Amino acid sequence: MEKHKLKIATWNVNSLKVRLPQVLRWLEESPVDVLCLQETKLTDDKFPVAEIEAAGFQVAYAGQKTYNGVAILSRHPLEQVTVNNPLFPDEQMRIIAATVEGMRVVCAYVPNGQEVGSDKYEYKLRWLDALHEWIAAELRDNKQLALLGDYNIAPAEADVHDPALWAGKVLFSEPEKAAFRRLQEMELTDAFRMFEQPEKTYSWWDYRMLAFRRNMGLRIDHILLSPPLAARCTACTIDRGPRKWEQPSDHAPVIATLADPA
Repeated sequence: MEKHKLKIATWNVNSLKVRLPQVLRWLEESPVDVLCLQETKLTDDKFPVAEIEAAGFQVAYAGQKTYNGVAILSRHPLEQVTVNNPLFPDEQMRIIAATVEGMRVVCAYVPNGQEVGSDKYEYKLRWLDALHEWIAAELRDNKQLALLGDYNIAPAEADVHDPALWAGKVLFSEPEKAAFRRLQEMELTDAFRMFEQPEKTYSWWDYRMLAFRRNMGLRIDHILLSPPLAARCTACTIDRGPRKWEQPSDHAPVIATLADPA
């Protein structure tokens, strides 16, 4: 008998108010068990709880007006919900975590950083340092941990349409890539790179310069898995489909498939 497979996904929707019909359509066409959303850009009183519950999902969310905002949608109960990093006091709603079927799911929207050397860039690096410290603590308590989200980091040249053009720039600077490697050094595995993938596969394309049509993209949306989850991972893909829809997000969903434990 075929084992049950658990599908977990991440998607920066760049405004859930605008993209809710697309999220509901995607969930219907691409059934997943857990979906982490970033850039919901909604205050909590405006979050579309009823519509998401009607689609068969429980939801935990933390938002703010105009910017940021994160949520976890799950077909299974959400337990031990945590909002933001307790080691990094922050008014920006960028992290939500919950335990789902014994798996600690962390949904993160890493700061963009704006420009190397800027105040926002320094905030990004501090934010990433604190994330590393907190995830290390979470891993001590949760052997099964998945860190999903928009990292705003392209970790390698294969993740950038033009590495020479992006060299030293925000999203592809060495300190950012080093922060990504530090997470990997905690035995967190980049699910996408566990498998042979088509060349020039990206998760984000600028709205300008016909970037999507010309595939001028970056892979900045990631799913990192702790060793027990990496051992169960049988596939990881990026779904370009929603990027072709009318009024799309500039990001595409990333999906990892986990087999049942042996």
